[in-house]
Formats: sequence, C-alpha cells, structure tokens
Amino acid sequence: MSAAREGSPRAVARLVSLVEDAHPALREVMAALAPHTGGAHVVGLTGAPGVGKSTTTTALVTSYRERGQRVGVLAVDPTSPLSGGALLGDRVRMSEHAGDPDVFIRSMASRGHLGGLSWAAPQAVRVLDAAGCDVVLLETVGVGQSEVEVAGTADTTVVLLAPGMGDGIQAAKAGILEVADVLVVNKADRDGTDRTVRELRGAVAMGERAAGAWRTPVVRTVATSGHGVDELLEAVDRHREHLGERGLRERRLLRAAREVEGLVLETLRARVGGVAGDERLDALAVDVVDGRTDPWAAADALVAELG
Repeated sequence: MSAAREGSPRAVARLVSLVEDAHPALREVMAALAPHTGGAHVVGLTGAPGVGKSTTTTALVTSYRERGQRVGVLAVDPTSPLSGGALLGDRVRMSEHAGDPDVFIRSMASRGHLGGLSWAAPQAVRVLDAAGCDVVLLETVGVGQSEVEVAGTADTTVVLLAPGMGDGIQAAKAGILEVADVLVVNKADRDGTDRTVRELRGAVAMGERAAGAWRTPVVRTVATSGHGVDELLEAVDRHREHLGERGLRERRLLRAAREVEGLVLETLRARVGGVAGDERLDALAVDVVDGRTDPWAAADALVAELG
C-alpha cells in the first residue's frame, strides 16, 4: 500500500484489481487508504456511444499533463460476454499515454451494472485519489439514458453530445441536462453544430436556477484535433471554483452516502444469494404468489431474518 501511495503503477493496478474482485483484503486496504483521500478532483464524462468520450478524455489527459498534474483514468467498458472482463476499447484508444508514469489508465467492466458505471468505480476512484492523482477522469460505458449515475460519483460532470446524434430537446428528455455541470458539443466541425448548441443553450436557459447557482456552459470541441479542449478545461476549472470548499464537500458527502448505501445493498444481495437465503426467498415467493402475504411483508421478513 505504501508503494501505491507513492504512485507505483503496478501497486495501484493490484489495488484496483482487489476492488474489482471484491477481495477479502479489500476492507483492510480501504481502511489504510482512507486518510490519504480527498485531494483529487473527480471529473465524470458521459454521453451516448459515438460522441467521442474516449477521444475527449485523451485530449484532457494531454492538457492536464501539460500542467504537470498526475492523472488517473477509469474507463468503464462493456463487459466481455466470454471473459466477463472489460473489452478494453478505451484503453487501446488512449495508448499514447500508456508510457507516462504520471498517467494511470484502467478499463473496468460494467458487469451488467446499470447507470453507465461499474459498481466498483467509486472505490477505484478512492484508490487513484490515495495514489496521489491530482485529477481522476471517470468515463462511463456509454449506454444511453441511464448514464446519469456518474453525477453521483464525480465532482464535476461533463456531458458530451454530437451534432446529428440527438438534439437538445432529446437531451432534456434523457435527463442528462439535469446532471451536466458542463455541456460539450463534440465533433463541432460537422453540420448541425450551431443548431445543437443553440438548442442546448435554450434548454439551459429555461431551467430553474436559484440565485447565484451555476449556469451550465455549452462548449464546442473537436477532440481529434484538440480544438476547444482548452475551453473545456477552463469550464471545468470554473465549476470547481464555483463549488468552493463548501460545495465540494456537499457533493462528496452525498457521494460517500451513496457509496455506503451501495455497499450495504451489495452485502445484503450476497447474503440473499446464499443457499439458505435462496431457499427462504423461494418460500416467500410461493407465499406471495399464493396470496398468503404481500411483497412488502415478504421483504421485511427476509431482511429481519438476514439481520
């Protein structure tokens, strides 16, 4: 663990693997790392497949490294149907940074978890934070409207769209405007960019905001050439400054609460999945179908027995 705190890529990789595998030693590891967390700014990047999330992430890594900052990247990939692991598409596309000792890139399998993230992602973020990363970029799997979960894991959420892949009204329907701290219209050299930007700005302007609340900016980028990436970075910086220490702490308190809740649910799910739990669950299911009890009462009974 001391090697991981010093930024050893191999040691950090081992700890992230412990997180993904839910290794028995994970509790001890997280307890040791806890005092060393809280220094990294977590930036989430989300959007539909094909909008250029990986290319944008790579461009941001380049910009952060030019500042001399250490960067961690967690790219949540679709799960391989054969191995159950990540398909590694994002890490292949980020190969230009693979030899940089101050850049740690890890693909994580979603493993069927909804919301665009792996269930282990929040704990993996903690590992990279404790390893001395100044910035952690968290890229979602790109599954569509369920990706809003990234907002609960990041300090700043960047939502990417592209011209011709759904207008601002569709984005509003998907709920992503509500979680976006920065909106990015990538591939801005394509036709339809002006319309997409105009619709997004209109949708943002119609949203209700309290006095002094953050106004979500709309940034144009062409990540393949680096055009607009500096503006994107500036928008992320402005959002962090807007949050201040109080706002950042409020977001992190909410994130910690969700993480604890998630671990509780995983623990209960594992206990229900045990042999005795399965048998009791089957018996309760029979009672529900036969009308002897209702689902709420059955759930209460199972929780009471597990406790």
